[in-house]
Amino acid sequence: MGKIIIYEHANFQGLSREFTTDIPNLTAVGWNDIVSSVKVGGQPWVAYEHVEYEGQFLVFEEGEHSFVGKDMNDKISSLQLITEDLHNPQITLYQHVEYKGRSRIVRETTNLAGGEDDDIVSSHKVQRGVWLLCENSDGSGPRHLSQEHEDVPNYKTIDFNDKLSFLRPLRPGRDS
Repeated sequence: MGKIIIYEHANFQGLSREFTTDIPNLTAVGWNDIVSSVKVGGQPWVAYEHVEYEGQFLVFEEGEHSFVGKDMNDKISSLQLITEDLHNPQITLYQHVEYKGRSRIVRETTNLAGGEDDDIVSSHKVQRGVWLLCENSDGSGPRHLSQEHEDVPNYKTIDFNDKLSFLRPLRPGRDS
C-alpha cells in the first residue's frame, strides 16, 4: 500500500524510522518535530505540523525528498497515508456556494490563473481521487487537501472562497 521512512536530518542522514500506517502523534513514538527528509514508497503521505493531522501540511508522493523545506523542517507532528484509489481522478468546481453557478469538471493538473475560473470558485465535489487545491498558480500559498467524496458546499468554511488558482490530483504510487 505505502510506506514512509522519515529521517532526522536532510539528505537521509541521522536516525530513521519506517511507518506503514497513520501516526496521529509522532511524540508517542519519539519522533515529534525532528523530521528533515523522507522517502516514500507506494501511495502518497501527508505530513502535518501538529498532532491529529492539524495545521500546515506537506504532501509527499512516491520518491525521495532530501529536504522537507524550511517551513516544515523539524516541525512535523503527524503522518497520514493516503488510501484512496488515485487512478482516474475527478473533481467538479462550482462558481458559487452550494454547488450553484457555472460548473467545471477537472480530471488533471489545472492552472486556473488567467482563465475565466481563476479566483471565482466557491464550492466543489470530489468524485474520485485526492486533490491538492492551491491559492497561487505556482502551487504555493494557502492550500487545501480534498479527499474522495468530500463535498465542500462553501469555501468560506475552509477560508478559500474565490482564492483557487491551481489544483492537481495526487499521483498513485507504482505499486498501487
